[in-house]
Amino acid sequence: MNEPPTAPGNISLNWNRDGEVYPEGFGRRPRSVGMDARTTITKYYESLRAGDPLGRFFADERSEDDPYVKFGISEHLVGSDQIEAGLRSQTETTTDWAVTSHELQVTEREEHAWFGDTVSMAWTNVETEKRLEYETRWSGTLEKRPADWQFVGMHVSTADQL
Repeated sequence: MNEPPTAPGNISLNWNRDGEVYPEGFGRRPRSVGMDARTTITKYYESLRAGDPLGRFFADERSEDDPYVKFGISEHLVGSDQIEAGLRSQTETTTDWAVTSHELQVTEREEHAWFGDTVSMAWTNVETEKRLEYETRWSGTLEKRPADWQFVGMHVSTADQL
C-alpha cells in the first residue's frame, strides 16, 4: 500500500486490514463496528461466500442465559462452544460457496433484531468434491452487544415441498 494520507492539521492517518482509513493513535477498528443488524446479516453471507471464519458473528451466552441454538440444514448445535466448533468444521470442510439472498426482511429495535430470508445456497464438500445446492429459508435473532450486532439464534432449513 501507499503511504497513509494526511488529514487536515497534519494528523497522520493509517489503514486497517479492511482498507479503511483511521486517525493515528486510535488503533485498528474492528471489522464490523457500527453496523446495523441488516448489514451484519449481509456481512455474514459475504463471509460465508469468502470462506472466512463465522464464529465472530455469534454471541457467547451470558451466565443467566440458556444455551443459544443454531439449526442448519443437517445440524442442531446447542451452546456457543458447539456453534463455534460447527462453524469452524463447516469452514474447513467446504469451499466454493454461493449464497444468494432473495428477500431479506429485518426488524431492528434498540437491543434486538430478527430476520427472515429465502436464500439459494451451494457449496462443494472438500472431502468428496461433491457440489450441493439448496433453496433455503433462514430466520434468526440478533442482539446488540457492545461492539456489534451478533446472532443469538439461527435456523436454516430447506424449502422442500411435502
